[in-house]
Amino acid sequence: MPSPTPVTDAPAYHEPSPAPGRGDGVATVDVERLPRAVSPQPIPPEVELDHPSLFFNRELSWLDYNWRVLHVAQNPRTPLLERVRFLGIAASNLDGFVRKRIGGLKRQNAADVSTLSPDGRTPEEQLALIAEAIQPLYRALGTAWRNQLAPALEDEIGLQVRDYHSLSTDQQAQLETYFRKNIFPILTPLAVDPGRPFPFISNMSLSLAVVLRPPERGSKHFARVKVPTSRKRWLPLEAPLQFVPIEQVVAHHADELFRGMVVEGVYAFRVTRNADVRRDEEEAEDLIEMMSERLRERRFAPVVRLEVEADMPSRVRTFLQDKLDIEHQDIYVADGLIDYSDVSSLADLHIPDERYRSDLRFPKWTPVVPPRLRQERGEPDAKSIFDVIREDDLLVHHPYESFRGSVQRFVEEAAQDPQVLAIKQTLYRTSQDSPIVAALVEAAERGKQVAVLVEVKARFDEEENIEWGRKLEDAGVHVAYGLVGLKTHAQAAMVVRREGDQLRTYCHISTGNYNTRTARRYTDYGLLTCDRDIGHDLTNLFHYLTGYAPEQTYDRLLVAPQDMRGSLLRLIQQEIEHAEARRDGRIIAKINELGDRRLISALYEASQAGVDIDLVVRGICRLRPGLEGLSENIRVVSIVGRFLEHDRVFWFDNAGDPQVYISSGEWQRSRLDDRVEAAVPVDDPEHQERLHRALRYAVEDATGWALQPDGRYVQRTPGTEGTPGVQEALMREARERVS
Repeated sequence: MPSPTPVTDAPAYHEPSPAPGRGDGVATVDVERLPRAVSPQPIPPEVELDHPSLFFNRELSWLDYNWRVLHVAQNPRTPLLERVRFLGIAASNLDGFVRKRIGGLKRQNAADVSTLSPDGRTPEEQLALIAEAIQPLYRALGTAWRNQLAPALEDEIGLQVRDYHSLSTDQQAQLETYFRKNIFPILTPLAVDPGRPFPFISNMSLSLAVVLRPPERGSKHFARVKVPTSRKRWLPLEAPLQFVPIEQVVAHHADELFRGMVVEGVYAFRVTRNADVRRDEEEAEDLIEMMSERLRERRFAPVVRLEVEADMPSRVRTFLQDKLDIEHQDIYVADGLIDYSDVSSLADLHIPDERYRSDLRFPKWTPVVPPRLRQERGEPDAKSIFDVIREDDLLVHHPYESFRGSVQRFVEEAAQDPQVLAIKQTLYRTSQDSPIVAALVEAAERGKQVAVLVEVKARFDEEENIEWGRKLEDAGVHVAYGLVGLKTHAQAAMVVRREGDQLRTYCHISTGNYNTRTARRYTDYGLLTCDRDIGHDLTNLFHYLTGYAPEQTYDRLLVAPQDMRGSLLRLIQQEIEHAEARRDGRIIAKINELGDRRLISALYEASQAGVDIDLVVRGICRLRPGLEGLSENIRVVSIVGRFLEHDRVFWFDNAGDPQVYISSGEWQRSRLDDRVEAAVPVDDPEHQERLHRALRYAVEDATGWALQPDGRYVQRTPGTEGTPGVQEALMREARERVS
């Protein structure tokens, strides 16, 4: 292959010329240049398309994504309380990364795993790069709060998170009363000495390290006090919008826990434990019991991070490092508060006179009911949702369109309709007060055949999903808890309805979870259809999920792990053949993660053949765009906005006869090999046009981040003040459809 030109610095963004489905002259101005975590390998003169130098590192690419999330919190154009919320999101994201990704690499390193990542690095090398890249991001969280958000909150709305030592005597007395009544009784001081070993420190819990000594002699002792999670982090003062962190209140009253001792110092710290705990599913006799055991193991998993206050003495840090058995690079020094994920709760506070302010939050958005579903249920001539779907497929887009008025209605009507005989559904993540689960329970109680695949391996939702499964079983639902060796992430529901002397299958296949809460914050597509072939495929998929039927074939659906990757490779090859035949080759894909080596190599080959490719990748992206001779026809943009971009759409132009899919799955190796995923074709020309328009908005988003060949992300700037991004454009369109 021709050698791609090595890149030493980020060139100007390859601005697309105006064309249908292409950017139309959106300028990219290098005014926002974030720190870069990715460190691509130098490109040799002659390389194959799967050479490590042609791939960014997954972990470092994720850190770069979180810089973009943090930027929303730092950006003064973002409404103030939303900036606070995004700081909490960035902090929570980083916690999850440490638990899952660093923990997993440490596990591999301890097992002497020598397998190289696609970019050619061992687990040990990746850990070293992460350690170097993650500390600036960690410090930036505190800097954003201390230097930007906390002062702005005080100046703009009078909200303060006060330091305990800055309080007046009356305010301290108020907190002392609260402490004695509501905190002191639930505290448990744990001393460390020969008779009392170092205590277990639970994952993600905020703790206090207390240094003590007897009054009469100088030998020092260590004790730990866990800050109670049953109390709010921010304790209110009598003055409006004035708060104090609970850990400071506990620290100030530490002497009451150790009467007869002298408290020399109290220092906050927090530990993070590895969440990447593995067990051999092939050996498990009971998947639920195995998952319960895995959850128990996770609670006692090795520590992968220790966060400490900046003023903690080195001897105390060393003591904790020794007792927790961690390396020096695993210590994170917080210049300010520990754990900024809790600041999100401040963004939900009621602000006096807020109704007179338009600069504190994003404008309120109420999802619209799709026009074809706007009839009130119960009206004499009202159509059922099945009548509507039977007339034509229905494409819904959340949160622009109502989840409650479409998907939830679909399941609830199925539960209540006497003509419905059976309901089958997957549940990966759902809300705590799930109306979907309530409808499935009602359906079973009405005597319908109900089968649900509850995925108990959904990370961090395992316990909740086990409880949902048991609740469904108690109601008479047939529950499967997943497949050995695979996670079921496909989002699908199937309703079998008696209509005259025949049975008709109605389907909902989606890019997102059956979760009413996230449906208001995540962007997702869903297709409601009674297409016979799709219904047949979905029936086969549920047979695979609930019975012994692994050798299924699918005519319309793309299903992982069976053949989703193979189908995508064939679709990419099809565009290559069109380009080589001097027909326009065109690919647009909107995904959350791009990391599969074979798909990336195929996209490089397509670019070399002249296929025009736009990729909207919210998070991890291992592909290097814009390399001359390799990927100059590939552009990558990342969008971070008020809604989490979560939908996945694949557009293959096919010489003017588009093949279009919405999918639950990412273009990642683990998603294509180790998960059950489903992509459904969207054939209706109006629906295709709607998807194409949304993809075009995303490709041209004036606030998007353009990925450069060297791994840097450069934010575009609006051509004119107020130029809308993709989300604003789709909200406007949704309003117009129902006006």
